[in-house]
Order: sequence, then structure tokens, then C-alpha cells
Amino acid sequence: MRARRFFTVGVLTLGLLASACSSGGDDDNGGGDTPTTKASTGAEGAVSSVEDVKGAVVQIVATGSFVEPSEAIAVSETFEGASSGSGFIIDPSGIAVTNNHVVTGNASLKVYVEGKEDPVSAKVLGVSECSDLAVIDLEGDGYPFLSWSSDPPAVGRDVRAAGFPLGDPEFTLTSGIISKEDADGDTNWASVESVVEHDANIQPGNSGGPLVDSETGQVVAVNYAGGDVGGTGTSQFFAISAALAEPLVEQLKEGDVDSLGINGRAIYDEESGLSGIWVSGVDTNSPAGELGLQGGDIIEKIEGLSMGADGTMADYCDVLRSRNADDKLAVQVLRFEEDVRLSGEFNGDELAAIESLGSAVEEETGPLEAGSSYSGFTQVSDDSGTISVEIPNEWTSVDGAPITLEGGGQWANLTASTNVQAYNETWNTPGVSITAAAAADVDADLATVLGQFSEGALGACTDDGQQPYDDGMYTGLIQYLSNCGGTGASAVYIAASPADASFVVLVQAQMVTEADLAALDQIVATFMVTV
Repeated sequence: MRARRFFTVGVLTLGLLASACSSGGDDDNGGGDTPTTKASTGAEGAVSSVEDVKGAVVQIVATGSFVEPSEAIAVSETFEGASSGSGFIIDPSGIAVTNNHVVTGNASLKVYVEGKEDPVSAKVLGVSECSDLAVIDLEGDGYPFLSWSSDPPAVGRDVRAAGFPLGDPEFTLTSGIISKEDADGDTNWASVESVVEHDANIQPGNSGGPLVDSETGQVVAVNYAGGDVGGTGTSQFFAISAALAEPLVEQLKEGDVDSLGINGRAIYDEESGLSGIWVSGVDTNSPAGELGLQGGDIIEKIEGLSMGADGTMADYCDVLRSRNADDKLAVQVLRFEEDVRLSGEFNGDELAAIESLGSAVEEETGPLEAGSSYSGFTQVSDDSGTISVEIPNEWTSVDGAPITLEGGGQWANLTASTNVQAYNETWNTPGVSITAAAAADVDADLATVLGQFSEGALGACTDDGQQPYDDGMYTGLIQYLSNCGGTGASAVYIAASPADASFVVLVQAQMVTEADLAALDQIVATFMVTV
């Protein structure tokens, strides 16, 4: 049985029923043995009254295996079984609309149609993760169907929500009005451009069902979320407007749009500083499947941009909407259960483990003294907001002031430590400095920059050599230093750029104990630069 989804903003779980998709579908739907054809129809054959909407609304029972995190994101659980949602037919040939989260990543679909004793099979034609829409094709033809409303979703318009909530095979129709024409559509599982808010009650299992005009039965919007906001007793229900859905559905008949083939959600855990897109399930015949993504993986970065830091899919969808479907996209993934980071490319190289930089430091410079592990990590930023990174909770001393150059220019800089002054003046205090500048402002190659950057440390440390650096997102050079200041501490200096060479980032890290090596891995995995 699948876990339910929830709206998340930052670290706040607002208590909304996610995707209004019900766990635990019921296959015993009963009924006659022939499809109904008795619905009232308009001039073009579509249902023309709300009384006859039932014949064109279907229950979708999907079976598969999904990996979901616990509330604390400390462990994950695998759920294998059925979940149910709703959908509606828009063409007599059996073309139907539902939500992406109802169908993506499932092994099979069974669709229950009014008047049929047994479910009909269906195949997915196209999905949109970001707009949370999907188009499926039911076997057979001669189905009653719904048409799209061309009237705007004006506040106060009487509507009905149709579907099969809570996995119940009994069709329901609830009444309400449109309360907001254009609500915020950024959630932890979608980023929808145009969302209608209404008060026609929907429940898990209503996902993908239509919100129809109370008289004509035309589709005003596609239901996808609702519930109680933060336990306040105030219910809000949301649907994807016909103005967005109708043209997108036409595209989805031909294939996926704004989709990599995952069923997932954005997560942000304040205690650990962990953020990203949690992958619950994967469509094996998709860029995500070809990449090697698995349920339980967390997509931390795409093209160097951190994912999910605001608790929504907004950044993820911004990337997808700015690229072509077959473009290569560099990705960094945390395989949560194995505690290993991997890198690869959507539409390119499969995932492969990223070598732990902390382990590389220990191999190159020798072991450090034992020390207590850090309690967790906190995200911090420089004063300009150019650099962000996750640092140990114990590194409470942070300086985000820029570096002023001799010519008067400035580079963004962030320094963090248990004590920034001691970090700058001694070798027995752990910490990190990250400096970033637009490539146009750097008048030397990376080797020269790295040499200038590490020059001051070479006289105090043993030089263990300069090597190529590649963490899957940034490439350049790294300098290893050991026994700095005669204290046994190690240090690394990195000069690197992203694939587009748009900026240069300089990282200096000082490690005193073994715990600092793990901190270094977290730093290089999470730092983000926006120049």
C-alpha cells in the first residue's frame, strides 16, 4: 500500500491530502457486462448534463512497488500493492485523462468503467510530472465522454467533483463553488502553472477525476490535491484548470512532456539539512530508468542546481521546462539506503558512485586523529546569496562577506568554522572557505588560479600533489596538503568550473579529525553557486 502524499512548504507539512490518490484499490467493482451508451450527449457526442457525467468517469487501480520515506526521513519503506485514483474519458475511442502520480512507475493499470463487470486494460500514452497530468488509452471504443469547458473558472461558479474517493468502487459527486481562479500550484510533487481552488470536497482516490460545470457537465479542471491545512479544520481543494490541461493533453497523446519518468516528491529535512527529490517509483522505459534511478534514491542536484530546498518541485520543473526532452542533464543522486552518492546524466551516462573526497584525502595525506561525529548539517549562505552550502551544526561561526580585490572588484565568499578567526590564523581548527566569481572576472587558467590560491599554505604544509578534480558537477584541479603547521592537520584546495565554464569556484577546507573528512564530503556534495 502506498503512502499518501502531503503538501510541504519549507519544513512545514501542512496536512493537505496529497495527490488525492488512494492507497489500497478495490478490484471488486461489479456492474453490468456492457459499456453504457445511454448518457445524454451534445451536438458533438459529448455528455451534456451533469447527471450523465458518471458514465465517462473511471476508477483507475494501479499496482506496483514504491519506496517511501518515513516522516523523519530516517528510514524508508517499500510498499507493494495497489493504489487507486480517478480519470475521465475525453474521446469515444477510450482516450482518458488522469494524474501523473496515479500511473507513473506502476507495473499495471486496471480501469473500471461503468457498465463493465471486469476491468479494462489501459496503456499510458504520455505523462507530465510537473503539471501532474497523464493520458491513457483504454481498450475498446464506443465510450461516453466529456468535453472541456471554454468558460473561465470564475469565482462563484457552481461545480461538481466526480470520482472514486478512498478506493471505493462507488461513484461520488460532491458540490461546491470555485473560490479562487488562480492559486499557487507549487507542491512537493508537482509545479502546476494554473490551479483552481474550490470547495467541492475531494478525498484520496479523487486524483485525476474531473471538476465539472454543475449544469453542462463540461470539464472545468482536473482534481489533483486537497485536504485540511495544518490541522486547522480549513479544507482547500485544488484542480488543474482546463485552460492548461486541454492543450497539454493534446501533447500528451503523442508522448511525455516535462517528465523524466519518476514518481517522486520534494523533501527537506531541517535536522539533517537533507533536501532533494525523493524517488518513490521509476518508469523503466524513461530517461530515469535508463539512468539507473531506483526507488529510495534522492536527486540532490540537476545541472549543479540543488533540488527541493524550498520543499517544492519548482526548481526541478524549472530545469525540465527549460530543456528539450532528449537533452543531457548532469545529475547527482544520494542512494539513501546505501549512503552513497552517485553521478550521471539523464539521456547520457548511467549512474556511477562518486569517490568520497574524504577517503581520497585520507589516502593522499594519511589518517587523521579520531574525533566525535558531527550531529548534523545546516544550510548557510554568503551575504550576497551567491553561495550556499551545508556545514556541520557545530560550525556556528560564519562569515559571508565578499573578498575585495586589489582592483576594487569583489568575489563572493563564504567561510564557516567552529571559530572563523582561529580557522584563518591556525591549522588546528576545522573549517571551509568557498569563493566564486564569474569566469569573465578570472584572468587566468585553473592551474594558475589554484597555484595562487594555495601558495600561502605550501610553506606550512607538506605538498602531496595536484590532481584532476571531478565530482560529477564540477571539474578542475585539487591540491592535497598534509601535516599543516606541524599539527597533523590536512587541507585541500580546489579550483573548478561547471560544464558551461560560466564561473570559477575555489574551495579551501581544513581537516583536523576524521569527522572533518565526512564534513568535507557533505560540503562538496551540497555547495551551490549562482553567479
